[in-house]
Amino acid sequence: MSSTARPLALSPSRANDYQQCPLKYRLRAIDKIPEPTTVAQVKGTLVHAVLEEMHGWERNNRTFPAAVKRLKPTWAQMCDKDESLAELVPESQFYDFLVECRELLRGYFFMENPQGFDADSCEKFVQTVLPNGVPVRGFIDRIDIAPTGEIRVVDYKTGKKPSPRFSAEPKFQMMFYALVYWRIFQDLPTQLRLMYIKEADSLFLSPSKEELEFFEQDLAHLWKKIVEDGHRGSFRPKKSKLCGWCHFQNLCPAFGGTPPPYPGWPGAMGDKSEVSR
Repeated sequence: MSSTARPLALSPSRANDYQQCPLKYRLRAIDKIPEPTTVAQVKGTLVHAVLEEMHGWERNNRTFPAAVKRLKPTWAQMCDKDESLAELVPESQFYDFLVECRELLRGYFFMENPQGFDADSCEKFVQTVLPNGVPVRGFIDRIDIAPTGEIRVVDYKTGKKPSPRFSAEPKFQMMFYALVYWRIFQDLPTQLRLMYIKEADSLFLSPSKEELEFFEQDLAHLWKKIVEDGHRGSFRPKKSKLCGWCHFQNLCPAFGGTPPPYPGWPGAMGDKSEVSR
């Protein structure tokens, strides 16, 4: 195990990875094997960046045309940091790429008027160890606090809204951030809003304190399994229909592959608070 390995903590995406396939979790969270970036991912990153910047402007400046004008310069900044992005979206496809990003911004402006409120924070990094010992971290897209004190936790999605049978993952993500916000700031979010800006549709949740406490217990059970697998070095593959979208098939025993040698458990953020095995 490398002495420089970053201690692990649970995030919504890594929690979903483990529940989907423990081996996938290992290869992403512990081995940190690089995966190809997709156009859909960078499209979402670009739109998120523009929305984050826009919410820092004066209210009168938060218009659809002004946001659209920030797409090209923001993309240029992203490409300066990562030259491979220009290869992912070549010049011949760049116009269509910008049109798709513009339509995502249009969907956002159809859903709410950003001139009518000020966000408390955007892209807020949150990290803590829950009372039950589970280390957690992540980024919240936006937090709104009304003058009367109500708190809204907002997340943008640039993909399609899942059918009800596949809504567990986005609900898990929103409950996760509501719990972390509550434990850090001691204030219970009034509303959780997942904004599917491609379809101009939203998922709303308003969890109670009791619901978040039950969710916290579920996280403890999940983290205990991860810690046990981590110390044993045994993360089993789990086949499902989602395997077709996995980039690790060549390393998966279920598909005739062989995982790399296990690098060892890197430890967890706040190791003394690890859920007991």
